[in-house]
Amino acid sequence: MGKLAVYKYFSFMVLVITVLVALFTLVGLFAGNANPVHETALAMIVYIMPILVVANLITLLFWIIRRRWIWASIPMFTLLCTIPYIGTLYQVRLFQSPNNTRSGFKIATYNVALFGREISGFKAEDILSEIKRQEVDIFCIQEYMDHIGDRKNSESYKSFFSYMAKGRDDMVIYSRRFPIKKSGIIDFGKTNNSGMWADIDVNGRKVRVFNVHLETTGFNRTMKKIAKMEMRGTNVEDNTIISAVYGNYTRGMVVRAVQANIVADEIRKSPYPVILCGDFNDVPYSYTYNVMKGDLVDGFKECGKGFMGTYRGKKMARIDYIFHDEALTGNYYYTQDLSYSDHNPVYMHISF
Repeated sequence: MGKLAVYKYFSFMVLVITVLVALFTLVGLFAGNANPVHETALAMIVYIMPILVVANLITLLFWIIRRRWIWASIPMFTLLCTIPYIGTLYQVRLFQSPNNTRSGFKIATYNVALFGREISGFKAEDILSEIKRQEVDIFCIQEYMDHIGDRKNSESYKSFFSYMAKGRDDMVIYSRRFPIKKSGIIDFGKTNNSGMWADIDVNGRKVRVFNVHLETTGFNRTMKKIAKMEMRGTNVEDNTIISAVYGNYTRGMVVRAVQANIVADEIRKSPYPVILCGDFNDVPYSYTYNVMKGDLVDGFKECGKGFMGTYRGKKMARIDYIFHDEALTGNYYYTQDLSYSDHNPVYMHISF
């Protein structure tokens, strides 16, 4: 009788966990529409969605093993609802060929991390060599640095790219074959981040290419500060660390939300089909992702394959994106694991 009571209590607790996990997951699917400025706690649920998906899988397996089909239906239903979310993380394409011969152009986005602040220029040259090998037509760079000692990176890059548009100091768009007719800066105010756009004539058809770099999470910066404090002999308590990380992370969410709305407004004003590239510093299904995407097409969901994490510090994190107008078609989409930056470049072949 005692064993039966323990068994029933254990099953009841698992049932409670099953229901709670399912509820949090379903709420998380809509949390990306919650503006962090007003609903910070709700917006945060998006960041634990991968954990919630795995938790649903575990509870599903538990109830299947127990042959409790009614209770198994709860995580099963929840997992079916998460299919659109899972599609932003992983894509299965069994029959896609990367050697697409359709006419069009290849665009790339890459946060180059100031080329490691190298004064030799070797890293900038290596990146250019790789971009040449990939036959990129339009190249959007974030955290760009032009001056290397008494030389300029733009001088070597213009040997391959015929046209160049500059945003703020750390933003640039290069074009190899297609003239840049006009460009502009998107000002985010008192911040190191910014955006820009360039109107590019692609064989008689104009597209407006946006290149953006949104506010960082602040996690790495916070941990570096804490590490320096500890090296100086300052004792930093765990609750202080948690409070600092949480504070910087939520602040980053709020700032990105404001910046995303600014970019979305600029996109709506565009007289031409839009391509949006850049380092969003945010995950799929987040408020930033949803606002920036709007009516655009996520290139990864359209023609990507497998997992395509772009932040090298966390291999599974996809925070760099290429979106495009529905008037355009994505043919293939991929990334490379390069060691030149803490990000990986993203490439996409697009046609009209």
